[in-house]
Amino acid sequence: MTSARNLFQIVFLFMAIVLIACSSPESEAESKGIQSILPKEAAKMFSSGEAVIIDVREKNEWDEKHIPGAIHIPLAQLNNHLPELEKFRDKPVITQCRSGRRSAQAAVMLKNAGFKDIYNLEGGIIAWEKEGLELEK
Repeated sequence: MTSARNLFQIVFLFMAIVLIACSSPESEAESKGIQSILPKEAAKMFSSGEAVIIDVREKNEWDEKHIPGAIHIPLAQLNNHLPELEKFRDKPVITQCRSGRRSAQAAVMLKNAGFKDIYNLEGGIIAWEKEGLELEK
């Protein structure tokens, strides 16, 4: 009886972990229709002026390295800066962080605020750097 109870507890714990993992910021972004974008495609859209990039990392991360021309607004301050981002409401907006998790949250926030064309930079600045794309230090 005890081993059956232990097995039930293990299965229950495993299912809880799976549910938590499936409710990640990335999956929420996908459910809102937010697309991931690869670094090279994002760089092409950004360099042509077609899109803007919003970097939602903290100031110390920004100061270490960032994409030249990106807009820096830490995730915790994004809602306060929505009025100044209003001019980009109908333009493609690419959210970017270190690895893609915080930027997925930012993408959802922007989508909820009425922004139409939102992309999340897949792999964040780590992937951008791995592709050898331009960074400013």
